[in-house]
Amino acid sequence: MIRFRELARQSGYANRIATWGLAMILFLAPMPGPGKSAHGQAVQEPSAEQANSATLQGSVRDGRGRPVAAATVYLQAATGTQTLTVRTNSEGDYHFPALGEGVYILRAEMAGYGEATFGPCVVGPKEAKRVDLILKSAAVSTPRTATSAGEQPQFFDEPQFTVAGVTEAMNPGGHGSDTILRTTEALAKETASLGATPVNNESHSSQTTSLPITSAQESLSHLERASQLNPGDYGTDYKLALAYVNAGQYERGRTQAQTLLARANESALQQSELHHLLADVEEKLGNPLEAVHEYQRAADLNPSEPNLFDWGSELLMHRAYEPAIDVFTKGNRLFPHSVRMLTGLGAAWYARGSYDLAARHLCEASDLNPDDPKPYLFLGKMQSVRTMQSECLVERLQRFAQLQPGNALANYYYALSLWNRHESLGRVENLAPVESLLDKAIQLDPKFGAAYLQLGILYSEQGDSAKAIAAYQRATETNPGLEEAHYRLARAYSRAGEESKAEAELRLYEQLSKKAAEQVEHERGEIQQFVYTLRDTNSPQR
Repeated sequence: MIRFRELARQSGYANRIATWGLAMILFLAPMPGPGKSAHGQAVQEPSAEQANSATLQGSVRDGRGRPVAAATVYLQAATGTQTLTVRTNSEGDYHFPALGEGVYILRAEMAGYGEATFGPCVVGPKEAKRVDLILKSAAVSTPRTATSAGEQPQFFDEPQFTVAGVTEAMNPGGHGSDTILRTTEALAKETASLGATPVNNESHSSQTTSLPITSAQESLSHLERASQLNPGDYGTDYKLALAYVNAGQYERGRTQAQTLLARANESALQQSELHHLLADVEEKLGNPLEAVHEYQRAADLNPSEPNLFDWGSELLMHRAYEPAIDVFTKGNRLFPHSVRMLTGLGAAWYARGSYDLAARHLCEASDLNPDDPKPYLFLGKMQSVRTMQSECLVERLQRFAQLQPGNALANYYYALSLWNRHESLGRVENLAPVESLLDKAIQLDPKFGAAYLQLGILYSEQGDSAKAIAAYQRATETNPGLEEAHYRLARAYSRAGEESKAEAELRLYEQLSKKAAEQVEHERGEIQQFVYTLRDTNSPQR
């Protein structure tokens, strides 16, 4: 019994779940001196309430660095609907005083100019932050969305970051418990996998769907011969490059794509297509820095939905969370009906520890196409943060279970959301719906170990130790690698006075935990982490 308590204390399993604060790196410019506003006017001494508030100010300039007077600047909280509005003075300066802590979206407009947007922008308590905006003239400004089938949207402002290198990911780069880190990494991988799925009708990409490897191998000889007979034909030469890649001949595919780019007579769309192909090749060859730069070049030339999504996914995979948020946010503005763009944005905010924003974006994604299971599955997995209580999460998972009653995961995730809400309220609720949903999930999938585990936890809270032990046993039988099931079964055995069984389960738990930790560290070691900087927004150069 003493050894069990000590091991339980050391494992700290019950305390794995933690929350963390949201942070974003921004360069701050010098602030006005005492007694002066951003407009150079005298101001009164701040009240005690004002002294505890934050400020946001900066300037609005045109593409040549000249101040834009009388421009309208809007500031909206990312989680609310209220918008603050000010106008710039004759020097192009604006100022938002007495702000509360939060995440904001900043936008500037002026007749004769395009729109400038910055955000999400994190403002901390008592923080004095400066953000300068650039308005491009209407003659060269770009539309926010494509308005016709043949019109391509453009990435209307440059990214606020620069990826400068990579480093070995010895530190996972996240916050909180190991459970949250694992979930973050799993969501990043699943976000990247969405790039292989067909996109919605907002995509105007000219990219060609990859051929199966066997088909590519069979067509290589034909394509090589066709290329020789018709030199200079882009369609044939691009298909040959793609065939090399699909056949696993990455070096030849890269050489072919680089040769096409060197001809310098392809259109912007064709160049974008080639840069995207090069990005895929570099990622497969283990060169993530080259890959992310190629994805960015592809998006610069053709900011299509696939190009922007793949760029954001590459950043997210290599733990460049703020840049990923930047790309997914702008991609969402260009393609507001893209489910996977909102899904990627939600995953990126989850990685940064902003669970409410993550849930909100995924709820919006599920609303775009309620029949698409992916946003619901992301929401379900995010419940590893058990303090994450969003009403939209519970409502959407309920809808998931209603739309797909024969889906075991849909029933399980909805049950888990009800259980987490029950725990957060700190009072006894009717748990019959939770038990019913878990039973249904098990009926649909008799080998669903996690559902048995959650059922055991429910029985344990109700004081039915016999049922709890039976459920934990089924969890370990159906999924022997489920660490928590062994741990909870050990606790249940110990309470029942069966110390030898408790010891055996604890040994299994320790072995599984050690093996899982080693596997996670191995996988993390294989992923290089991007080294990036956020650009100084004070510079008028864009």
